[in-house]
Formats: sequence, structure tokens, C-alpha cells
Amino acid sequence: MILFPAIDLKDGQCVRLVKGEMDQATVFNDSPADQAKTFEQQGFEWLHLVDLNGAFAGKPVNAEAVKAIRAAIDLPIQLGGGIRDLQMIESWLEIGINRVILGTIALKNPELVKEAAQKYPGQIVVGIDAKGGKVAVNGWAETAEIDTITLAKKFEDAGVSAIIYTDIDRDGILTGLNFPATLELAQSVSIPVIASGGLSSIEDIKTMIEPPYTIFEGAISGRALYDGRIDPKEALSLLNTTNAGK
Repeated sequence: MILFPAIDLKDGQCVRLVKGEMDQATVFNDSPADQAKTFEQQGFEWLHLVDLNGAFAGKPVNAEAVKAIRAAIDLPIQLGGGIRDLQMIESWLEIGINRVILGTIALKNPELVKEAAQKYPGQIVVGIDAKGGKVAVNGWAETAEIDTITLAKKFEDAGVSAIIYTDIDRDGILTGLNFPATLELAQSVSIPVIASGGLSSIEDIKTMIEPPYTIFEGAISGRALYDGRIDPKEALSLLNTTNAGK
């Protein structure tokens, strides 16, 4: 099980939002590359990266910051935000991004996601963001009528490496992961599921490493790591003990 530290990029800075609202951004570091290096030094095994401006614009906006992060660390990186076509996917993979996250396009053009997953095995992740159980797209600015499980099932046997499930209503407010909804999704598909949105304390980590939640591939943490609610050393120690026991 993996704990993914998150860097959200807005205007070249490392920020955290509240419930996905761009006007409620807290800047935690002016240098995303330095923040990435800190996460690497703390012992994390992956980095979760989101181009927030790109998610709204539908195209990469913080490319320079992404490239600086890639140059600064050796950790594998998964990146989402504004990736809408094969050319964008290819360009990110070419600069050394290990996995790209497809969200809006997964709803609007699932066939493109399947094509990408076949062309780049192990490098395509589907991001499913939910408001009230319904899928949200375009930087969470729009909500569709389709529910999360129905969308996820479209990618069974497509070759995607994981699904990241984010509960927008909990994102950035430190109320804890939506364990029931994430578990329901994870049990409904054979694709590995990563939990996101609201991870708030070491208690969430302790819950996650107990059945039935061990089905998760891992979880993403943002604000709780930045403000010290989760101690990286303690969290990683718990996860390493669990992983060693598998």
C-alpha cells in the first residue's frame, strides 16, 4: 500500500484547495521542486502531481513547474490536470512522467483512454472525482449524471493501471477519507483503487491498513502532510510494516 504525497500546482506555486475551489487556495511552498525534494527525503515512494490551472483550462499550464519537479527528484510521478488527448499524454511521458491521470476525458471520451492504456501499458490512470456520488469534471466545475461505479466499469479489462477516487466534498477539509464509498468502488471493479480527499490523521492510515480496506492500492495525502497532522515517518512506518507482512 502506497501513501502518495500531493503537490497541487496553481500559478507555479504549491497550493491546497478546499473542496476544489480555486479561490480558496492556500500557498504552502513557492517552490514546488523544493517541496518535491522534501517528500523524497522523507522517504515517500511516489509523488502525486496535479496541474490545477490545467484542469480548468483543458491544457497544460504549469509545465515549467512540472519539469522542474521532474528534474529535482528520482521518485516516480503520476500527473493529472488538463490532459485531454494522446499528444498531451505522449508529451508528458516523454519528459519522464511515469503515469498520467485522465479525468474529464475519461467521461467524455472513454475510447481514447482505452487506446492510451493499450499504447502505454502501466502508465494510464483514470481519475474519478465525485460530488454526491456523481462524477465531476473540468476542474470539478461541472457535475455529470453518471455515477462513479458505472464510469469505472467502463474501463474493466482496458489496461488502466489504477483508478483514483476523490470525494470532492471532503477534499482539503480534513474530515477523513470516504471509506464506505471508496470501498464500494474498489469491490466493484478489478482495477486497483487509490483513495483521495480528506485524509486527515494517522488514524486514517491505521484504518486503511486493516481489512477490508487493504484492498486499496493506497491513498493520497495533501493538507494533512503540509500542516503536520500526519507525521511522514510514523505513517510510512505503519505502511512499511503492513506491506512487509503481505
